[in-house]
Amino acid sequence: MSYYSNKLIKHAHFDEVIQKVTEALKEEGFGVLTEIDVRDTLKKKIDVDFRPYKILGACNPQFAHKALQAEDKIGTMLPCNVIVQQKDVDTIDVAVVDPVASMQAVGNKDLEGIAGEVRDRLKRVLDRI
Repeated sequence: MSYYSNKLIKHAHFDEVIQKVTEALKEEGFGVLTEIDVRDTLKKKIDVDFRPYKILGACNPQFAHKALQAEDKIGTMLPCNVIVQQKDVDTIDVAVVDPVASMQAVGNKDLEGIAGEVRDRLKRVLDRI
C-alpha cells in the first residue's frame, strides 16, 4: 500500500497550482493550517538551492475532532500533508498523504472509517486540480 496519492500537472505555474490545491481543499472542507516553503527554508538554514517545494498542512475540523475522540494521541499525525513540488520546467507534482496507510500504524479500528472518508476527500482534491 502506498502512503500517498499524486497527480502530475503539466503546463502550469507553481503558484497557480498552490492556489488551485488550496481551493480544492476548501471545497472538501479542509483549511490550510500551515504552509512550509521547503525551498526557502533550505536556502536560509543550510544555503542549499532546491526546487520549488511546499508542504501544506490541511485539516478538516470535523474529521480531526472525530479522530481525536477515537484516539487522543492522533494529533501526532495531524494535519494531513499535501505537497506541491516542481518536478521539471513543465511538470508540477501534487501529492496527498493516504490517511488509511498512516492510521494502520495506530491499530485503532475506530479510525478506519474516518481515515477512509478523509482519503476519499483528498483524492477528490486531486481530481479537481
